[in-house]
Amino acid sequence: MAREITGKHVLIGTVSAFSVIIGVNIFMAVQAVRTFPGLETANSYGVSQTFNRDKQAQEALGWTVEAVDDQENLFVYIRDAQGNPVEVAEIGGTLGRATTVTEDQTPEFTFNGEAYVARTGVLAEGNWNYRMVATALDGTHFTQRVVIHVKR
Repeated sequence: MAREITGKHVLIGTVSAFSVIIGVNIFMAVQAVRTFPGLETANSYGVSQTFNRDKQAQEALGWTVEAVDDQENLFVYIRDAQGNPVEVAEIGGTLGRATTVTEDQTPEFTFNGEAYVARTGVLAEGNWNYRMVATALDGTHFTQRVVIHVKR
């Protein structure tokens, strides 16, 4: 004998389906807010007023930047337009994931004549960003986000 689908069965199915959808949406919203790294800048209008001037000064340096993870060290290669290593007045920044701040670290670099080297510990596999902030010897401010692909 076939069971008959009643309004009660349809109600239970509908409520169950929407409960799952709403539950997943709440979970995703909480995760998004909990792991959001925050603002890039507190005053975007102020930054926009000097953006073109800062960009031109940075491009005039002619630098190319590459970052490489080597087990427990991060190597940052800064080269001038001729491909020679560049020594800077100051270098810093944040190494972390693009989507969360839980693994962020602030590496301390030393210059070995070819690259800037910082001890980072073993980075987990995946994509990392080094948000570099440096000052050239002439005082020019230089910022760049360098993507690092870690494979184990």
